[in-house]
Amino acid sequence: MTAKDAARAIGRRAAGHPWFHGLSRAGLAARGVLYLLIGWLALLIATGHGGEEADRQGALRTVADRPGGWAVLCLLAAGFAGLALWQFAEALYGRPLPNGRRKRMRLPAAFRGLTYAVGCTGTVGFLFGQGHASSDQQSRALSARAMAEPGGRWAVLAVGAGFVVWGVVTLVNAARRAFRDELDTDAMGTVAHWIVQPLGTIGNVARGLIGGAVGAFLAYAAISFAPDRAEGLDGVLREFAATPAGGWGLAVIALGLVIFGLYSFCEVRYRKVEAVEPRDDRPADA
Repeated sequence: MTAKDAARAIGRRAAGHPWFHGLSRAGLAARGVLYLLIGWLALLIATGHGGEEADRQGALRTVADRPGGWAVLCLLAAGFAGLALWQFAEALYGRPLPNGRRKRMRLPAAFRGLTYAVGCTGTVGFLFGQGHASSDQQSRALSARAMAEPGGRWAVLAVGAGFVVWGVVTLVNAARRAFRDELDTDAMGTVAHWIVQPLGTIGNVARGLIGGAVGAFLAYAAISFAPDRAEGLDGVLREFAATPAGGWGLAVIALGLVIFGLYSFCEVRYRKVEAVEPRDDRPADA
């Protein structure tokens, strides 16, 4: 056995350990807390009582201002680290889904792992007094920095297009209820089916709409060469309030985020987090 094969075997055993599964589920709980907080902040904005940005930074500030907030932030950071490691493991070894070892299934897991790693880094930075800028400020600053580089405008456009595609795919999968493939439905009773499936459908619709909207603003900023038009999560949510539906439109999306947070807690119990076992010596994408 080569050193590469030995390292891969060790990594697979680690990914299959019950402690690793527990860390993955703790990460799903952390994600649920974050979405609940963001949804709550968006609801406050919709009703005219919002004082914090409805994004990750606003949610972290809300936690930090409460007694024991520092300890909760540490737990959230650990949870996001668990999410990142879990997704990287799925990218390396495959997902517990039909054809989960194919590259087209594993590459999105790598992207999610990077996203959660950024979230973990941002939370740790927040703990040490760094990274307090809102999502809107971060989006505009990064867009401006990228557009100042050769080809940066096209890179921003590509990222925006990627978010739009992700949003559309999420909406389609929500309509098809494809998220059920990721759940251990055999372990669900009748009542659990009635609760989990509507939460997953509604929550993923809200997530798809927001992700697509973020991508659309990034793409528009790149096309118009106006980085100040890029919007983060807070700005996109406030744009829903500017539609003819007004505050009601934002309230509906905010409730969708709260529902996705509740769905994340259901995933803590029912999500498949076990590593895929190797079937033979063929490559993972065979």
